[in-house]
Amino acid sequence: MTPKLILASASPRRSELLKQIGLQHTIQPADIDETLLHQEKPDDYVLRVAHAKSLAVQVQSPQNSVVLAADTSVVLADTIMGKPENLQHAIAMLSRLSDNTHQVYSAVSIRGQQTQQILSVSSVTFRAISEQEIIQYWHTGEPADKAGAYAVQGLASIFIQSIHGSFSGIMGLPLFETTQLLANEGIKIFHE
Repeated sequence: MTPKLILASASPRRSELLKQIGLQHTIQPADIDETLLHQEKPDDYVLRVAHAKSLAVQVQSPQNSVVLAADTSVVLADTIMGKPENLQHAIAMLSRLSDNTHQVYSAVSIRGQQTQQILSVSSVTFRAISEQEIIQYWHTGEPADKAGAYAVQGLASIFIQSIHGSFSGIMGLPLFETTQLLANEGIKIFHE
């Protein structure tokens, strides 16, 4: 019997990505402290947070279930850029990303019969963006709740010159790596 998949995230994008590849799942967001620790490196941060999310939900989950958690951060020059607090913050963030290359770290943590973790790192290069474009983009509402103040799958795609890595990882759930880990738990996309 295929285990029940539980997504430990309130992110509609992660749920959409799972649906895109045909994976039925329930949603049970993890309530954890996501505060960055002093001098914590971006890779350590996303791995720690994904791990904590999967653990928090696993302890409340039925026996035959697999918990999937993820955490994604936009990183420029080893600095994690969170979500913008307001227009001025978004202008500052997107101005730093403008005409520059940054990384997107996405960690996945899966708990079922075993605990597995993986890290996906992608590079994104933005063209030069004017302040007027940033203001207009902000007023669409899209960047308000997004790491780095942009959504790769949305209007921000017009700012992106190139991507090296996982498009789905930049969205918040690297599907290539995730499906490999899920297959180890008996959750497969294609059955023989």
